Amino acid sequence: MILAVLRRHAGARFCCLLGLLTAAEAQPQQLEPRAYANVPVGLNFLIAGYAHSSGGLATDPALPLTDEQLTLQTPILAYAHSFDAWGKSAKFDAVIPWGCVSGSAISNGAPVSRDVCGLLDPAFRFSINFYGAPAMRLEEFRNYRQDLIVGASLQVSPPLGQYDPDKLVNLGTNRWTFRPEIGVSKAFQRLTAEFALGASFFTNNDSYFGGKTREQDPIYSSQLHLVYELRGGTWVALDGTYFWGGRTTINGVEGNDELGNSRIGVTLALPVDRNNSIKLYASEGILARVGADFTIVGIAWQYRWGGGL
Repeated sequence: MILAVLRRHAGARFCCLLGLLTAAEAQPQQLEPRAYANVPVGLNFLIAGYAHSSGGLATDPALPLTDEQLTLQTPILAYAHSFDAWGKSAKFDAVIPWGCVSGSAISNGAPVSRDVCGLLDPAFRFSINFYGAPAMRLEEFRNYRQDLIVGASLQVSPPLGQYDPDKLVNLGTNRWTFRPEIGVSKAFQRLTAEFALGASFFTNNDSYFGGKTREQDPIYSSQLHLVYELRGGTWVALDGTYFWGGRTTINGVEGNDELGNSRIGVTLALPVDRNNSIKLYASEGILARVGADFTIVGIAWQYRWGGGL
């Protein structure tokens, strides 16, 4: 019975790292179903993933690029731990992405190209469900059924990724990013509807291309997910996001580059056994007011242990 319950509920936790595992995408563009789903406390998750992005540059949607023909290959390693925080279910995530970008684009009428491998900015996140998802041990999950969950998170990305101030296209951003978010999840038997609002705040990049200082306004984002649970712990999700804002200022000159972009995607989670799961995902831009449009596909494997599993 406990195993059946775990497969039904802990499978939800498999994609709490989706936005981080697709680290090839800039943070406001995350498509992350079941980010605030409840799971037993004391569980550990080790995740290895790979994402392939083609088209525009996914790490910074506001770069002044056109005619992008860029490819980004991103292997990713992540760890997560669920725990009890004042009687509420909480978790900590850490993701270390590596990447290789290659290709060409046009910047201000001039061709630019890049072929480089290195570390992307890592991401660390704390999240807590403060309504509808109490902290529970594995054996207690036999009586738990989700109704309405409300949660929040804070993600921090330090500027540790590969960065060359003499190049416009980089894997790292050379600035700190802070992303608070609030999410709501409502279950209707096998169907779960989820909605999240977030904002990304940036410090200045004082070593921007050509020795300039680049500032950026906050980027605001919304996510909507419809998740349908199939048999045996398998589930599929239709994902969408819209993000706006992010006007940049370079050396005091404000740009006409405020974002108003949207993406749509799909996610499929497949449990293998009580310790292993596989996830497949893909997303595509459907509106890009400013910045790059790109396609991303990825796969991830998860191993979980601890918590009485």
